Amino acid sequence: MNDDDALLAEHAQAVRQMFERIPFNLVLGIELDEISAERVIMHLSMRDELVGNFVHGILHGGVIASLLDVAGGAMAMVGAMDKHRHLHAPERAAQLARLGTIDLRIDYLRPGRGQRFTATAMLLRSGNKVAVVRSELHNEKGTLVAVGTGTYLCG
Repeated sequence: MNDDDALLAEHAQAVRQMFERIPFNLVLGIELDEISAERVIMHLSMRDELVGNFVHGILHGGVIASLLDVAGGAMAMVGAMDKHRHLHAPERAAQLARLGTIDLRIDYLRPGRGQRFTATAMLLRSGNKVAVVRSELHNEKGTLVAVGTGTYLCG
């Protein structure tokens, strides 16, 4: 394993630990599937508690927005960790503790029908203070349900 691979593994572990410490992620049932420099993938399974339209059994729009935001935030954190890799661990942790959503736009393209929803987030830009992330939500059939663009404070 080269130094870049080791650093990415360290970043992925840090993102995973941060993700697991947020109770809301656990309430929604979000699970992390992949963390890399290129993308973050996570999913959740449909449950009765997540339905927004009880007549049609459609995933609640707030859950969709939350999943896209969580995936986007994790991707922004990966980008920020790379930007702050020159800092010592305590300094880097202090910078990352400031991470938060500045702006989030969600485009709901189709009703949230399905049993499993997967969010994929990709970094569009990672600056010194702000990151911009694009996220997509698909159901288990590969149908694109929603897309999001988030701007995150990351330093």
